Amino acid sequence: MAIKINIYNQKAENVGQMEISNKVLNVEINEGLVHQAMVAQMANERQVLAHTKDRSEVSGGGKKPWRQKGTGRARSGSSRSPIWIGGGITFGPRSDRNFKKDLNRKMKQKALCMVMTDKVKEDNFIVLDKFEIKEYKTKQVNEILKALEKTRKPVETSPAKEKKSEKKSEKPAVKKLKRSILVINDEKTSEVKYSFRNLSGVKMINLENINIVDLLKYKELIITQEGLKKIEERYK
Repeated sequence: MAIKINIYNQKAENVGQMEISNKVLNVEINEGLVHQAMVAQMANERQVLAHTKDRSEVSGGGKKPWRQKGTGRARSGSSRSPIWIGGGITFGPRSDRNFKKDLNRKMKQKALCMVMTDKVKEDNFIVLDKFEIKEYKTKQVNEILKALEKTRKPVETSPAKEKKSEKKSEKPAVKKLKRSILVINDEKTSEVKYSFRNLSGVKMINLENINIVDLLKYKELIITQEGLKKIEERYK
């Protein structure tokens, strides 16, 4: 069995359909597995920054502070002791901590397919035939996104603001939607990469860098037709 996905061009015109396996974009969603994959990726990317010095790393303390007996004070062997001010830290965070979590390769792939399936069901999955950008033009990329937004997403209005605007200028108040778009490109072209870089709320990654965190972070997903075919070959 296969499902059909609409294909759009850069002018947001429907130019056809393509069939994708049910094992890729029609998977039963398991929230526990998606959460596990997300936590594993974030843990593996975590950098160990906090580090405290123990008594062997603190400077000074080579000489015994005072003699063992006869002073009336408690015996002490080094000023680097944890009970001294400026001494070593006991049970503090260390740089040799390991936060890595292992996850089966099939489980990772299954979680990715689940998130993409959810985007298909919520109508947040867009397939473009190809990206044709020959110059470093952010304006050109922005026009492509605007065309897709006009054809696929209606403009939202607030009922409360509509009543106020009718009294003043008789024009409904328009609520601007914040962009949250992840673009996956199958070709490593610098023109496309740098044209997307300055758009707020938009991130572009290569097909090799597809990951669960970016898929969950961004609401809409735009992918090229060839990129989707490669994902199907890899995951089905």
